[in-house]
Amino acid sequence: MDNKYIDLNLSEDILHNFNNGMYDNVVPVEVEDIPGIDGNDIIDRANMKSWSCDLNEACDNLRKVNPELREYLFGTVYGKVSTLGGSKTLTLDVEDLKKIGVQLYPYIAYGILNGGSATSYVDGKKNEALNPQLMRLYNSLFEKSSKKAAGKAKGITPAFTNPDGTGGPSFIELKLRALLIENLRYRINIDGENELFSGDSEDKKNDALFPMFQMTSVYNDKQIAGKLSEYGKDPLIAELISATGVDITRVLTGIQPMLAAFTHSKVGKPKQFFTNAWGRDGEMLPIPGGHGQNFIILSEIYQYLYRDLGKRFVYLGNVDNIGNMPDPVSIALTALSGRDASFEFAFRTPVDVKGGILVRDQHGMLNCADIGPAVSREEVDRQEASGKKILYNCATGLFNLEYLTNNLDLIIKNLPMRITDQNKDAGMYSQAEQVTWEIIGMIEKPLILGVNKYDRYLAAKLLLESLMTSGLMLNHEDYPSHEDPSKDFKLTAGLLNEGLKKNLESVYGMKETEEGWKALSIDELRKTLKG
Repeated sequence: MDNKYIDLNLSEDILHNFNNGMYDNVVPVEVEDIPGIDGNDIIDRANMKSWSCDLNEACDNLRKVNPELREYLFGTVYGKVSTLGGSKTLTLDVEDLKKIGVQLYPYIAYGILNGGSATSYVDGKKNEALNPQLMRLYNSLFEKSSKKAAGKAKGITPAFTNPDGTGGPSFIELKLRALLIENLRYRINIDGENELFSGDSEDKKNDALFPMFQMTSVYNDKQIAGKLSEYGKDPLIAELISATGVDITRVLTGIQPMLAAFTHSKVGKPKQFFTNAWGRDGEMLPIPGGHGQNFIILSEIYQYLYRDLGKRFVYLGNVDNIGNMPDPVSIALTALSGRDASFEFAFRTPVDVKGGILVRDQHGMLNCADIGPAVSREEVDRQEASGKKILYNCATGLFNLEYLTNNLDLIIKNLPMRITDQNKDAGMYSQAEQVTWEIIGMIEKPLILGVNKYDRYLAAKLLLESLMTSGLMLNHEDYPSHEDPSKDFKLTAGLLNEGLKKNLESVYGMKETEEGWKALSIDELRKTLKG
């Protein structure tokens, strides 16, 4: 068992629970409605100009972050306060929200969910299935890039490709740089007279957006740890570490074990361990248990961040989403509203024909349901034609740590455990998996933020998608286009590339040159971060 990295105790617990009916209540999400923007639970973050809330409630929520709140700054320095019928309403514009969000940085920790190796990411058949014509166009670039990425953890492979075909920084290295840049933004813009909170120690202020945390797997943890030590010496990161005094490469880590595969449903009940992998008697099959296992694997880290470091919110997202970095406006909205968590959903585009969208389920709860299995594409198109904005899951959450730490046992117990049959080269078996974002349906009043996909959701599940986002060969006459926007890869690639450029410039502090993307110096960054 040891050489397969299978957590036998956890696997036995899941098997025991299944055979005793503890997962019988796990049913598919039934869609009662596809909700639209309502300005309360579902906010149009992408086009927001201002936001209003009850002043007293907002202050009570911020005092949970830090009791030493300077309430008198509302209505003078931040926003406007109006009185109607004895209640006071605070109205904040986007700049006010941004400034408040930056001041909350010392209470935020940022986390990433690493997948396994880049096997599926560079798989030739999976990529070709996306679009054979595009695969032929990118063939030489694909072969070159896939060879370099094969066998590596996806997070340490290039996040984009430069015009000359060379790989850019890795997904993780870009995220480290962005966190340090935001730490620097906090230091530059902090103003004692206009700070919302008094009494913050210098240590607390120095720890803005630090430490970073992650979930790795037993297969890639050593590989990622080795790269983190190298990143600290790379000029892309090292100069910022020196300027801030924050060693962002000291990442808190939880390591996800493998689960054992179980027998196929055709074998009947009770289920047992699958011990005939690849047709070899006695051979067990290690299977990842899904990113929803983070609530188990990272539970001690969540508690440490809250109780020992005084963090009050944690970001959580997949490593391969370049658009997913802390957004101060979203942070402010989540903190001021007192919600247990906020989740980003992008306004659906014509190419979003799979994946999860925001729905109201059979229990009246906001939830995420997959196009196809839970809600037909025809129904999605019909709702959209009626003028409703469909929201597509970006797999990004900002959790209130008080809620998370107080409810970890309940979340671990109730997060759906889905046992699905598989028929693959290793044989016919079943596997257990938990999906992080099914937690949305467990939260009484989550805050949903409607964002621009090309700003906040630049995820590359396939290498071909990464090459598209990089904008390579966009002007080639053979680049696949179509009058149907859902099939127009050229249009999609152009929008993705615009989003990448915007993020590299504004979030990651880089500039485009003839040689490719280069990092701004500390002096250049300081000039851009003021205000």
